[in-house]
Amino acid sequence: MRINADFSKAAIMKPEDYHWLKSPGGEVERVMLDRIGNEKARATSLVRYAPQTIFPEHQHPHGEEILVLSGVFTENSTQHYPAGWYLRNPHNSKHTPSSEQGALIFVKLMQMHTSDTASIRIDTNNPKNWQYYGQRFICPLFQCEYENTFLENLNPHQSFEERSLNGMEILIVQGELMANKETYPTGSWIRLPPNASVNFQAGQSGATLYVKTGHLFSVQKFVEQYS
Repeated sequence: MRINADFSKAAIMKPEDYHWLKSPGGEVERVMLDRIGNEKARATSLVRYAPQTIFPEHQHPHGEEILVLSGVFTENSTQHYPAGWYLRNPHNSKHTPSSEQGALIFVKLMQMHTSDTASIRIDTNNPKNWQYYGQRFICPLFQCEYENTFLENLNPHQSFEERSLNGMEILIVQGELMANKETYPTGSWIRLPPNASVNFQAGQSGATLYVKTGHLFSVQKFVEQYS
């Protein structure tokens, strides 16, 4: 399966474009944003848990990254993460995910190096995790030589300018972005190829963005594997 698998081109999906599909076991519903492979895949998705959903225990080769967008996401019955929590499960980690009240999460699979061994949990609702970098208000999530991942909070009508030699990905967590007379509402996903630059402006209510840069240089090996 190949969805938005040409990483040399921009890919954009707004909520009006969502197509929800049930997982093979029917436990969850997914919007596949990009994907290379079938159930074992390099994938970026939105995943929706209905209330009282349990997903069987499974392992994550090349890791899993999660941002909880709404509801409460649970791991192994005892670790509860409400909206705003960021989770990073390293290469070959295992867990049993579930949700008692239901949840919507943003998930990235098989996109970590085997050298990433840290299990990371960050509450982005905690003001102590946010910092000013000049005029930018940012919650750092993960950074290494091949990836920089963070949340950024924009004031109403504030500009968002970013450039990355190795690709860029944006999820609008709250609010909206505008550019070239186009509006990108909450839930819009934007992936831009290497050497891309952006100049967006937040809407009248501001915006909160998930941003990942520098990570697309290693995609080619997955493309070749599933060609």
